[in-house]
Amino acid sequence: MLIDKATIRGLIPHAGAMCLLDAVAAWDERSIACLTESHRDPANPLRRHGRLAALHAIEYGAQAAAIHGALCARAAGQTAVPGYLAALHDARWFVADLDAITAPLDVVASPVLGSVGHWIYAIRISAAGRALAEARITIALRAASGGGRA
Repeated sequence: MLIDKATIRGLIPHAGAMCLLDAVAAWDERSIACLTESHRDPANPLRRHGRLAALHAIEYGAQAAAIHGALCARAAGQTAVPGYLAALHDARWFVADLDAITAPLDVVASPVLGSVGHWIYAIRISAAGRALAEARITIALRAASGGGRA
């Protein structure tokens, strides 16, 4: 069952157009798969000079990780600890721009390692089976009490 944008907005702090993901297609402890078409929106807040660079795929992946953390925390009867993108590793881009992609984006995030103070996620952004970007991101938790995910 899809989780819609209204529910997503209640899970992460990103407001208005900065909430980039449209739906959660599937999730469990091991990963989350999200969908979006916001990369084609001329009003996308990440656009610069009329284009949305592939670099911004990292923000899409980070938001998927944040939603995953919030859903996992909620499933455990907890509230997610706020976090921020602290590091980017092994980033690879396979296109120059996202706005030229006509298909919806598939955004997958999978936790690789977690501790009280941070989580590392592998992210992959694709469209119609074509890889667009991938990386590992580190999410640092603002308040490390309880160990809940970001």
